[in-house]
Amino acid sequence: MAHEEAARHKTFGLEIITPERIVVEEDVEGVVLSSPEGFYGILRNHAPFIGGLNIGVLKYRQEGKLHWVATDNGVFEMSGNKLRIMADAAERGEDINVLRAKEACERAKHRLGQRHEGMNHLRAELALKRSLARLKAAVGERKRDA
Repeated sequence: MAHEEAARHKTFGLEIITPERIVVEEDVEGVVLSSPEGFYGILRNHAPFIGGLNIGVLKYRQEGKLHWVATDNGVFEMSGNKLRIMADAAERGEDINVLRAKEACERAKHRLGQRHEGMNHLRAELALKRSLARLKAAVGERKRDA
């Protein structure tokens, strides 16, 4: 009972929400996320603030174990020991099929290598960033469990 009470005093709430669903709703010990200003490490009792979220990999620690989540662009708010993340898309590393993520990455690289009229270069770059984030999150989860 004392251990559970001590653990609760070191954690804070994490919510990762997309327009379709709640991806994560957990008590965690820490979060590292990527924003346009750089990386933020967030722990319990962090000062309140709001920021932007980049396409990338968010990492969080829960009960001493690291977890990875691939995120799309979005916003976050830290307030009252709760970190709320609203992202266009997010996917837990454990839910990502590594083979499909690798294939998507190769397709995106191939598209970027093709230079032809009418190609949306920015869209191709974003597709590559998303596929790399998914791959990193998936591989990170598998390494932890190995």
